[in-house]
Amino acid sequence: MTPIKQVVLTAFAASALMVGAATAQNYPTRPITVIMPFAGGSGSDVAARIVYARMAKTLGQPIIVENKPGAGGNSGTLQAAKAMPDGYTLVGAGSGPFAANLTLYKELGYDPQKDFTLISPFVSFTVVITASNKLGLNSVQDLIARARKEPGALNYGSVGIGSSQHLAGEYFAQVTGVKITHVPYRNIAQFGPDLIAGAVPLGFAWYPNVAGPLNANGATALAVAGEKRLAVLPGTPTTTEVDLAQYQVDGWFGLAAPAGVPKDIIERLNKELNAALNDPEVRGNFEKVGAVPFGLGLDESKTFLASEIAKYRDIITKAGIAKIE
Repeated sequence: MTPIKQVVLTAFAASALMVGAATAQNYPTRPITVIMPFAGGSGSDVAARIVYARMAKTLGQPIIVENKPGAGGNSGTLQAAKAMPDGYTLVGAGSGPFAANLTLYKELGYDPQKDFTLISPFVSFTVVITASNKLGLNSVQDLIARARKEPGALNYGSVGIGSSQHLAGEYFAQVTGVKITHVPYRNIAQFGPDLIAGAVPLGFAWYPNVAGPLNANGATALAVAGEKRLAVLPGTPTTTEVDLAQYQVDGWFGLAAPAGVPKDIIERLNKELNAALNDPEVRGNFEKVGAVPFGLGLDESKTFLASEIAKYRDIITKAGIAKIE
């Protein structure tokens, strides 16, 4: 290489580094888009908008949510994997498309651990066992008895194949020894009317996904699948209280960036996200929708994702769920 070429290349590299540093230092200078791989009104969508509104205030730029549902969250997630890694296109990271679907689908088109950086999970939803009032059930034990009497006849809805709500239903079947049928929805807003009508009479869902039917007295929350009762459902017992302590299930949702986004931008987003979770207003709004704030550091988030992939691999394998083409 000639001295002149060496000088030119060195100058170019230095210039690129300076531009990268300046971009990270001034970030963000324009609106940020977050691809939401689920439909508007879903539990993840509701919680995400609460957090993003708070983050936008401190970042000084709007955060625009683009709902891209489909294929259990895979469609929107794949789109985000191909985005420019500049910090201006992020993605909502669900336990389905980022953990369970790696085992559930034959081919995703992306690798959650290689193609993304999980900035942090930010919310946990305890599953609420919900039944249409058309069934006339008063307890979880009533549900188990009915399901054993009519194997496979009772359907339950979820936000999609591989979602935490789908697997919550599968896990319920494993724990209780019953057979129930899964009905995935592309748009979870369609589930509410079907639940009230009794067409799809069960849900192992996050509270926001069944809030409408519950508040309309079209469905009943039979139990909360966690250690504590939810503030938004103070009269609903936990599964421990109804002699089903082994059935405890929740799902999580977070924020991720395409691989290659500068580290200091990722660190800034992690800092702002965790600050948002400590805001009393955010916590209060979370409580209203049955959500629990859940933030981690970057290294912890990486470890958490690996453990979640392993956890769902075990659940799916034990359930004998065939891979989806």
